[in-house]
Amino acid sequence: MSKTSDDGQGGPREDEQPVDEQAQFSALLEDSAEDLYEHAPCGYLSTQLDGRIAKVNTTLLDWLGYERRDLVGRKHFSDLLTVGGRLYHETHFAPMLRMQGEISGIALELKAADGTRLPVLVTSTVKKGSDGQPLLVRTTIFDARDRRAYETELLRARQAADRERDRLQALTTTLQKTLLPPTLVNVPGLDVSAHYHVASVDEVGGDFYDLFPLAGGTWGLFLGDVCGKGAAAATVTSLARYTLRAAAVYDPDPTAVLGNLNTVLSHEYQGTDPRFCTVVFGLLTPDRLQGGFHITLASGGHPPALLMRADGTADYLHTPGGQLIGVLPNAHIATTTVLVAPGDTLLLHTDGLTEAHTNALVGGKERYGDDAFLDFGRALAPTTASDTISAVRSLLDTFGAGVDDDTAVLAIHVPRTPREEQQ
Repeated sequence: MSKTSDDGQGGPREDEQPVDEQAQFSALLEDSAEDLYEHAPCGYLSTQLDGRIAKVNTTLLDWLGYERRDLVGRKHFSDLLTVGGRLYHETHFAPMLRMQGEISGIALELKAADGTRLPVLVTSTVKKGSDGQPLLVRTTIFDARDRRAYETELLRARQAADRERDRLQALTTTLQKTLLPPTLVNVPGLDVSAHYHVASVDEVGGDFYDLFPLAGGTWGLFLGDVCGKGAAAATVTSLARYTLRAAAVYDPDPTAVLGNLNTVLSHEYQGTDPRFCTVVFGLLTPDRLQGGFHITLASGGHPPALLMRADGTADYLHTPGGQLIGVLPNAHIATTTVLVAPGDTLLLHTDGLTEAHTNALVGGKERYGDDAFLDFGRALAPTTASDTISAVRSLLDTFGAGVDDDTAVLAIHVPRTPREEQQ
């Protein structure tokens, strides 16, 4: 006879249930717990301390295609692993589990009854008794097939992206090479050397230089820097390079050459997408009597050239007032003329060198600067063109990631004759 509480009117209270209903509810809870274990969305496995399987749920059996009698008491957990997984289990998984009492999220592969492989994520814990001694190992296994498919697709996409990047880098490198002379021409009486430092292999820079013969035994040279990067900058670079060469053939006067380039750029790039550059153009004329070369430099907003003399001194060849090429219809172009005597070296550079960060690795913002570069030239003089370029390359290497813009350098040196060397 079940016990009830009277509500004063001969019936049980609503907040109490008969004993038989409570028993049914408890049985239902127990059945639900067992059903949850057997048909959980993950695999459950209990093993003895030696790894022999003691209990396994239906979910894992269905995944692997085994009958319960095939596994319980017959196989060890490691028997379900692939060869590589078994090796990892013995050398890493099992020892770590013994030391830590738990190990989670380990990616392994289980062998199904039909020989197929099931990628899984495994988490195991050691169940201990009241005396603290280990009793068995409980393992939870998650199906990682969707995750493995996702990772495979992600890897495929990454590899495709890497191939595309390599292709783009090769294209960028090829395009960059087309904007520079393949080799500098041999100028009688001059030692010439140049270098182009690429700040990023992913983008085409806008720096350019060239040295070429003109009529009457004279030579033209130029070095410039187009604003911006990428394909748009490359277009302007190509236009500037070929315009300068064509203009110098028509009229080699440096002021006229840069004036022609300014006209072309200001007409070609107007409106919302202006394009401009800094350029220095030089006309080299050999001095048959004194030796060396007279050079007239015209600058359109470009950093001054550095002259390192045979006597060990060095100074900038300033061209103040020169304006950017391509901005104004009638840009002011500044000029200077100097004799590059035997033993002297003239160095042209773009501002990627002087604007480099000197301590980029520690997050500094300090720029190398014009004064430091002048000290560099004074310490280097007297020197040759090849030694100058080698020293500049070493200097750029010390900046590392601090060089955030492409840098072009062009050096010309007038070698001394054997008799001048003896004097």
